[in-house]
Amino acid sequence: MEGHRARKRFSQNFLHDPGVIERIVDAIDPRPGQHLVEIGPGLGALTGQLVQRAGRITGIEIDRDLAERLRGRFTAGELELVVADALQLDWPQLARSLGGALRVVGNLPYHVSTPLLFGLLPIADQVQDQHFMLQREVVERMAAAPGGKDYGRLSVMLQARYRVERLFHVAAGSFHPAPKVQSSIVRMRPLAAGDLPRIAPQVFAQVVTAAFSQRRKTLRNSLGRLLSEAQIEQANVDPGARAEALDVAAFARLAERVVHVGASQ
Repeated sequence: MEGHRARKRFSQNFLHDPGVIERIVDAIDPRPGQHLVEIGPGLGALTGQLVQRAGRITGIEIDRDLAERLRGRFTAGELELVVADALQLDWPQLARSLGGALRVVGNLPYHVSTPLLFGLLPIADQVQDQHFMLQREVVERMAAAPGGKDYGRLSVMLQARYRVERLFHVAAGSFHPAPKVQSSIVRMRPLAAGDLPRIAPQVFAQVVTAAFSQRRKTLRNSLGRLLSEAQIEQANVDPGARAEALDVAAFARLAERVVHVGASQ
């Protein structure tokens, strides 16, 4: 960490605890020949262990100063470095260029974690798995079950595409500088094609967003612009229920009704 001051605009908190790093890498279990992509390699603490086990990885780094440090530490054969904002990256093109199922890992900046998770959804069919360090509250929301206070739009959208698994927590003292929040490691494995909602992703997203737009409202009110009360019932869903009571399958049925209603008009 010597010679680099963490930049607040990039939400930089550098992992330095060797025990935590080893535990993360053990959970990922990288192997030679796999297409590992690390978002935000930073000072390379995790990167070094990934390269040691996999031989070669790709890194996405937004900070040009850190990119230069990484180039001085790793050869081009060990780390293929892309200097870019992960939020603006053409992920489908990257997946095509690497030519295989991606294994995406990273200590994600807390202020961009949710948009980045949504940004990776379109390439889920080109991903083997994803392992991320995130704010603990975000991981709780990602893995939440219906009916709980943490269950919301993020839960439904991600669980419709991935099997989400909380692995373990990471103390603030494992970073420099220490963040003011607790962190957790999450594993995300894309669901098999046969387990996915058989509905256009944009329609599914529209229904989920509308349903959670005003959490206190019942579905008859929050979905009123998309479906009538009778049409909600036709999806085998209670119009008097609130969004947080519905599982992914119920949202899929509602999205199917939206498509059916639109096709019949």
